[in-house]
Amino acid sequence: MVATDGSECSKKAVSAGIELARLSGGVVYAVYVVSTDYFSSMAVDAGWESMYEFLKKEGKETLEYVAAACKEAGVPVEPVMLEGHPAPELIDFAEDTAMDLVVMGTTGRTGLNRILLGSVAGHVVRHCKVPVMVVRGKGQPGN
Repeated sequence: MVATDGSECSKKAVSAGIELARLSGGVVYAVYVVSTDYFSSMAVDAGWESMYEFLKKEGKETLEYVAAACKEAGVPVEPVMLEGHPAPELIDFAEDTAMDLVVMGTTGRTGLNRILLGSVAGHVVRHCKVPVMVVRGKGQPGN
């Protein structure tokens, strides 16, 4: 399973996940979560619906990108779009479908940003029963 949000960081994770699937003869389950975190402080109105449609469109485009990369590598792909809070949705999907591995990127937030914004990857690593491989983003230590 490759978790993606369309960021440059997650594109590195997508590449790693595709390569692992290619080498092992596996299938890439490309998972994008339309995050409801954005809506917690918004009134349910036209603005909410517009934001929701934008995020769904972004998710569709992200999954199409992964599907094209998988096709180019000759790797089967199953695109999956979920809705909710990203970390719990990713964990539930990985565990409920008995994935062998979760591959995801990290932005490498540190200090106050990490405390205030949290880390989806960190939450998944700490709570998921499925093994998780975290791919560091460009410019992070170790890259």
